[in-house]
Amino acid sequence: MGAAIADSGANDDPRKLREMLGKAVDLASDHALHCVVVGLAGREGDLLFPEVVDFVESALRVDDAIFRMTRERVVLFLADVDRERAGEIVDRLLEGFRERFAPSVDASVELGFFEIRPGAVGLTVKDVLPAVFTAGPSH
Repeated sequence: MGAAIADSGANDDPRKLREMLGKAVDLASDHALHCVVVGLAGREGDLLFPEVVDFVESALRVDDAIFRMTRERVVLFLADVDRERAGEIVDRLLEGFRERFAPSVDASVELGFFEIRPGAVGLTVKDVLPAVFTAGPSH
């Protein structure tokens, strides 16, 4: 159901991240849609985090996408949602993972959000990544 991605041990092509951001800016400027870029970060060496990412990726809508930066960091693109709705979606997905696969394991994930609002133009990866990978609450 979600976008195809490289195997869980490999990083995606950096051009894909720029394309994701370009799509978000296009949706915001051309169609007045909100989009949200979400940074998901697991603890270094966390063996469960790639499984969390696979679960999240499998639940994405066709218009959403995921970009694997490293084994412990991914960027999630959610189209046509605002920051509040994006938080609800990610929380629901993480809770679904915990309930289904690892109820007794601490699968903590740090989240960062960057909302792209209607009318946005000229955003770059350098604008977005620092915002989504700042220390935040664990979920």
